[in-house]
Amino acid sequence: MATLKICNLSKTYPNGVKALDNINIEISNGMFGLLGPNGAGKSSLMRTLATLQEADSGTASLDDIDILKNPTELRKLLGYLPQEFGVYPKITAQQLLDHIAILKGITNGNERKELVNYLLQKVNLYNERSKSVKGFSGGMKQRVGIAQALIGNPKLIIVDEPTAGLDPGERNRFHNLLADVSEDVIIILSTHIVEDVTELCSNMAIMNLGKMVYQGSPQNVINDLKGKVWQKIIERNEINEYKTNFTVISDKMVAGKPLIHVLSETNPDNGFESVIPDLEDVFFTKIN
Repeated sequence: MATLKICNLSKTYPNGVKALDNINIEISNGMFGLLGPNGAGKSSLMRTLATLQEADSGTASLDDIDILKNPTELRKLLGYLPQEFGVYPKITAQQLLDHIAILKGITNGNERKELVNYLLQKVNLYNERSKSVKGFSGGMKQRVGIAQALIGNPKLIIVDEPTAGLDPGERNRFHNLLADVSEDVIIILSTHIVEDVTELCSNMAIMNLGKMVYQGSPQNVINDLKGKVWQKIIERNEINEYKTNFTVISDKMVAGKPLIHVLSETNPDNGFESVIPDLEDVFFTKIN
């Protein structure tokens, strides 16, 4: 079983933005959700772990490999699906995976062919193997992305915003694929989509402004909010007044009117009703 340890990791960009602010975390096999709004520092952490950028200070290790000092060793055990998975315009799924397998050092032609066919079947794209990847749907491209990330038996797989832009059916297929893969490796799922973490991850962290603001299981932190979240439908012109008088953690439109969620130890009255909290309530509570 692999273990990823991150200690006091920090990174400040030349423009003064502190993307990583003293990050400490330990992750073992399975699916780990990294949740946060855009600009929280998630991609900076993923890029650092994927050896695409250096940190200013701190350490990161995968078992006995020092990621920051020995990036070449880490890359042998890394699968990476970036937020933008670019492909060559005319290349087929089979050609793409074959090319990446060569880059990962699989030089035996028969072994490579066997591996590529196995991966295409695993991600349910074998029948489309001779089609241009450029013409694939978003979900199919993401499945090719996971297939290439699996080449070389990685111990650590990083997926950055994998379901953004996917329709519900593609998202479900991608979730099932990730769950299947995660039994044997560490998968870090970096996302701003709360449902991805709720449905897939038994362990998680929430990032905001370069800091870790929560680490633990989704269910534990949801349980902490039980009995403390209240909701009410209000008029649109009342939002500012409610935000002044209550701890409003979120508001969204329902049938043309704002539905607000409020954090309170006791019933705020005024027509509020208790609501069972979910990870979205946790998310907004932690980042506000």
